[in-house]
Amino acid sequence: MLTSKQKKHLRAESHHIQPIFQVGKAGVNENMTKQINEALEKRELIKVSVLQNCFEDNNVVAREIQEATDAHIVQVIGNTIILYKESMENKNIELP
Repeated sequence: MLTSKQKKHLRAESHHIQPIFQVGKAGVNENMTKQINEALEKRELIKVSVLQNCFEDNNVVAREIQEATDAHIVQVIGNTIILYKESMENKNIELP
């Protein structure tokens, strides 16, 4: 579990990052979570955009991705989900 200080640090780090995944009307599927997990291993911090045609709530989508990838939800703001997962090989981000 991330502390509020760590979340604040990660939000600041993620400010300049563009979303690299989009969740559409098909919702979250196994292939998408596999790709998100691989991206988290390489980058540690990513953004996922939830499109307007997605029928699920943004928080539900975030929890589905979190459960499938064991990542931490840093923030759900608007249609953007910020996720963090510590990398085993490519550790770049130092948490306070």
